[in-house]
Amino acid sequence: MMVATALVFIMHLGFASLESGLTRSKNTVNVLFKNTITPAIGLLTYAFVGFGLMYPGFENGVSMDVFGFSGFGLSLPENGTTSEYNPGYTFWTDFLFQGMFAATCATIVSGAVAERIKLEAYVVFTLVYVSLVYPIIGSWKWGYGWLNTIGFYDFAGSTLVHSVGGWGALAGILVLGPRVGKYIDGKINPIPGHSMPLAVLGVFILWLGWFGFNGGSVLSADPGLTSLVLVTTSLAASAGAIGAMLTSFFIFKKHDLSMVLNGVLGGLVGITAGADQMGVLDSVVIGLISGMLVVFAVVMFDKAKIDDPVGALSVHLVCGVFGTLAVGLFGAKAGVSQFINQLIGVGAAGAASFVCAFGIFYAINKTMGVRVTKQEEVEGLDVFEHGMAAYSGTNVTNEVVAVQ
Repeated sequence: MMVATALVFIMHLGFASLESGLTRSKNTVNVLFKNTITPAIGLLTYAFVGFGLMYPGFENGVSMDVFGFSGFGLSLPENGTTSEYNPGYTFWTDFLFQGMFAATCATIVSGAVAERIKLEAYVVFTLVYVSLVYPIIGSWKWGYGWLNTIGFYDFAGSTLVHSVGGWGALAGILVLGPRVGKYIDGKINPIPGHSMPLAVLGVFILWLGWFGFNGGSVLSADPGLTSLVLVTTSLAASAGAIGAMLTSFFIFKKHDLSMVLNGVLGGLVGITAGADQMGVLDSVVIGLISGMLVVFAVVMFDKAKIDDPVGALSVHLVCGVFGTLAVGLFGAKAGVSQFINQLIGVGAAGAASFVCAFGIFYAINKTMGVRVTKQEEVEGLDVFEHGMAAYSGTNVTNEVVAVQ
């Protein structure tokens, strides 16, 4: 479990590399700063508040509660070493593994709002969202709350981590609006990232980290189930790449690397809800559909003028929802009843996370403001918010002219 925890931790390096690669060089320091501070905020708030909200002491299979709190800070259970929720490994490991998930949820928002959000506004949002919203929604299933009781299933967080982060990202984008120069005279102006090698590096680090994300969610060293989860996870990721490759070529008549990279991530997100229940064919189908959905979603969001620099909505929100519903279509208990349970979980978690996230962003916008000035955005956040450049001798003149 500690190895799995370390793998989930290294996913933050993957997110940092991916997001900085898919955004412009003039904002690289800003993107890296957010990805550095996010896990720090996530772990600290989870230690003092989030863990108590996510595991409040609801009774397994009985509770229909939506809110509970076991107290501030970390305190050992009566037996001293073993988690009440996941018998067989230590309380401390339980906290650290789940804390990494909390930090991951917030990181999803970072890429979607990149290149135009005030750093302070992002920090405040992350502080509130990770410490309160994410753990409360998580308690509905993983803390044995009402979604667990009705039969909703989410093995490793297609909904509870990825779509909760995705809904938060959507709320942030709607409050912020698109980047300067993205949509001009009704036309979509592509704003390419500055480093595809960084983006590729990020995706492979994330794929590696997913072995801990999904494999660790077995919550034991069971060799049979853990190895099954790693196989289904890898097959879905691979199929996601193929689905995105074929779909993007069909639409754009070009082999778009960024689409294939997000196709891999879409496949990973899609399989996460039911990685322990799927067979070989199921995993491939889920990954293939997820990869296709990523491409269609990117096109759809762009047409709706919802500006997502890294495709976070397409990967984490769209594929998170699909992956959760896929449990009702392909999982061990697939059927109408299970599909309805999955639909209820998707709807409840989605509504709660979006409303809360929108409310937080709206309040921040009305008080301290959420967006940088046009001048700061055009010239780059690195200079204005950090007073430094990511690369020695960086010249933003060409980028400024291109945006104008």
